[in-house]
Amino acid sequence: MQRGISLRRQLNTFDVTSLVVGSIIGADIYVAAALGARLVGPASLFIWVAAGIMAVTIALSFSHCAAVLPRVGGPYSYARDVAGPFPGFAVGWSLLLAEWFSLAVFPVAFAQYFQAFMPNLDSQSQVLVKGAFILIVLLTNVLGVKLAGRFNDFLAVSKLTPLLLIMGGGLLMLSLRPDVAMSSFQPLFTGDSGGFGQALVLIFWAYAGFELSTLPADEIENPSRTIPRAILLGMFIVTAFYFVTNFVIIATVDQNTLASSAAPLTVAGARIFSLFPGLAFAGSLVVGVGALISIMGADESGTIGTSRLAFAMSVDGLLPGAFCKLHRSYRTPYIGLMLICSTAFVASVLGTLTELINASVFLLSFAYLSTCVSSLVLTRRYSEKSKSLRGRRLIPVMGIAFSAVLMSQVNLQQILVAVMLLAAGVPIYVFFSPKKELHELKDTFMSREMVLRRTYDQGEKFLAYLVRRTKWFIYRRRRISKAWSVKDQRENKG
Repeated sequence: MQRGISLRRQLNTFDVTSLVVGSIIGADIYVAAALGARLVGPASLFIWVAAGIMAVTIALSFSHCAAVLPRVGGPYSYARDVAGPFPGFAVGWSLLLAEWFSLAVFPVAFAQYFQAFMPNLDSQSQVLVKGAFILIVLLTNVLGVKLAGRFNDFLAVSKLTPLLLIMGGGLLMLSLRPDVAMSSFQPLFTGDSGGFGQALVLIFWAYAGFELSTLPADEIENPSRTIPRAILLGMFIVTAFYFVTNFVIIATVDQNTLASSAAPLTVAGARIFSLFPGLAFAGSLVVGVGALISIMGADESGTIGTSRLAFAMSVDGLLPGAFCKLHRSYRTPYIGLMLICSTAFVASVLGTLTELINASVFLLSFAYLSTCVSSLVLTRRYSEKSKSLRGRRLIPVMGIAFSAVLMSQVNLQQILVAVMLLAAGVPIYVFFSPKKELHELKDTFMSREMVLRRTYDQGEKFLAYLVRRTKWFIYRRRRISKAWSVKDQRENKG
């Protein structure tokens, strides 16, 4: 069985908001929570807000590009239209590498949370845990989404429930014991001034994701107004969610414990539920299991997105055809998936959490900077389409500045690694890519049905799942029809 996705009506602001939230929030919060607090203390809460402002500015530059040039492919499509095939490839390659680094982050995070249950794992055992993690992700992606079925609804709830429990339980605890929060926030700032830049890079990584979001402008009512509004509303939800989660963690766990913990949410869960006799272990268990499920699910969906980007570049003739070679039975790009997963495993063994995030943010910022530059060019080139866009010059300029700031704060060693990998893309482009668009696959990949299916799935992730269900409840009360029509269809195997 597979889901047939279609639209009953065009998407409105509330519909698109769930897509924005779904493209950003995943298990990143389990990974990035308290990373900033270890560097600068409770003052990291201000950085979560600042990173959200930077992300929404860059995301609005993306929306300007999408409004005047509504194409599948995102940043590399925009750069290709503005500057030609090779700059387009360079941006797409940087984005592919950034997503690949992110895929390597999750096995490291999974091993850290796994040690909350088995604290005495040696280095070889941790490598085995990472290998098993990657193998499961690879197999589920090669076998396809048929295995998920309705179970996805359960997974979405199980991923989100621990965080909602921590937020609700933490706020209740602090209302009963305000002295705990007062002591946890003393001192407000720790470390040195250089820690702010490092914390900004690590925290910003949690906001990444909008660059791969599928927002079909021609399927949205009044896109020039709806998309910016949805981005602002969606980013407000994301920032508020991140801020409250980190506020509760910082307020309930003392700074020394937080600085030494590899699984801060598990520690926070144990502290919060310790108020209720006998629930401390249960609380940490629920949060720990939720973290493992969420991290597994995030890497799974991230692998789908990364392989999809490689597939799109391959059918455009910018990567070797092997990346879009489909499995006969499962119709998934199995060679590309094996290459992506196996190399991500190697990176997860060789790199630390902060090193991998730093390299990912540097490469993402390169793609962001190019898109902001593309936004300035495209809005000038398509002046008739961009007339109604607000801040069509100021927003991209601010996005360029923010992207440059992020790149400048990355550790020099990670910059060198990222630049070397970017340079490795040159011989791939010159010697190995087919230089010929694979039109049959391109037509299929960019068909309306496939775009709608990817868009719908984006709104079913993590916090977006709750946003969509809440929105549909409001629609029922107001007797508004759902935008999406979802039907299970039997596959033709003949």
